Amino acid sequence: MTMAVGGAEIFPAGTARPGDDRRLTRVNTNEAVNVLVTGPLLDSERWRRWWIAFAVSAALTVIFFGSMIYLFVAGIGIFGNNSIVVWGYPIANYVWWIGIGNAGTLISSMLLLTHQRWRAAINRLAEAMTLMAVAIAGLMPIMHMGRPQYFYWLAPYPNTMGLWPQWRSALIWDFWAILSYLLFSIVFWYTGLIPDLATLRDRATTRAKRVVYGALALGWRNSARHWHIYQTYYRTMAALATPLVCSVHSIVGLDFAASLMPGWQETIFPPYFVVGAMYSGFGMVVVLCAAVRWGLRLEALITMRHFDIMAKVMLMAGTVMLISYATEWFSGWYSGRGVDRRFLGFEFAGTYSPLYWIMIFCNCIAVQAFWFRSVRRSLPAIILISVLINIGMWLERILIVWNTLSHHYVASMWRLFYPTLWDWLILFGSLGFFAFLYLLFVRFFPVVSMHEVRQLVREETAS
Repeated sequence: MTMAVGGAEIFPAGTARPGDDRRLTRVNTNEAVNVLVTGPLLDSERWRRWWIAFAVSAALTVIFFGSMIYLFVAGIGIFGNNSIVVWGYPIANYVWWIGIGNAGTLISSMLLLTHQRWRAAINRLAEAMTLMAVAIAGLMPIMHMGRPQYFYWLAPYPNTMGLWPQWRSALIWDFWAILSYLLFSIVFWYTGLIPDLATLRDRATTRAKRVVYGALALGWRNSARHWHIYQTYYRTMAALATPLVCSVHSIVGLDFAASLMPGWQETIFPPYFVVGAMYSGFGMVVVLCAAVRWGLRLEALITMRHFDIMAKVMLMAGTVMLISYATEWFSGWYSGRGVDRRFLGFEFAGTYSPLYWIMIFCNCIAVQAFWFRSVRRSLPAIILISVLINIGMWLERILIVWNTLSHHYVASMWRLFYPTLWDWLILFGSLGFFAFLYLLFVRFFPVVSMHEVRQLVREETAS
């Protein structure tokens, strides 16, 4: 006999889900939920896989910060940027990371407001992803500047005395967008953690853990008054999160759309960037859920039903992306402007065209496999397509920069971008730093919202 908890199949002890060779834990009681989620946090002997992954991510983190220090010493000449393609990997990485970061809070808040019961197993993972991705995104404009001591120039200080250079730079807009979104995401993530931190406090086996988790729980007593305040505040935060996320990535899209450059002067950019953020974010959530599910043995909570639903969402987003690309192509051709038609031809047949075709395959073609239920129910296939989506979305970000700046109005200023070793080290190092931060989160905080899963268990038991 099985029980479904918010779309997750819950199997009694001593049974295994068809097609799964692992013995699953019984999670049809509140205590079973607590044991399954808190067990790895309170048992230090079950973390061999974590230490291996942590060592690899730590090595990449050292590479990331070592490359950053060398950049600040040697200057941005170590990058492939030139006098024409002045934006390169740091700006493309910034847009990619901020897109992934935007998706986490958007996923959690929208699923909460629409009463999607299956969110209980993935919302904590998505919210934590936001914090790490946005923090990394915030470092990228500083690296693009090359002079961290002038970082305060990005702050939108009133410029009545003409003190700030580049006051009209689009990066000024991004300063408040990143800062406000990061602060909001921290509060939203921490609010959702409070009841679970109290559970860890009550189950801790050492005094040090009880003190730490007790302090973080802010005196939570599980009273009716606490729950009333919590639910009201948390839903209000979720209602604020959705327009905030849309506005933040719209601002990122306006970094490009507000210019007069061919390929950037598109009114579709703000909504197109928001959908792209959700698309890449869901792709990253799928990879993280699969890794956590395997590493912490949470097959009973994060089931194939969750991956099936996320695959459907990515299918919808991929279709919207294809329509957005087609709209750009049609607008460039229908405008009749020579520069727009030359730019369109350069995208499909120019120097970067192999990358452009790979981008179209990753973002628009590969995801169409999700029309088939057998693909949506195959975890390796879902992970592979999710990785391809994130590769495609990064290519989209870098090609937005390369294609326009390499092939704009004046033919005498056409110049190509050639990445250097340092460009690649910064990119892969940032991935390692993201994994490093995420592994720390997994080690010290519950990755699944226990109080939400317990509520679902009670509702299912009562029904």
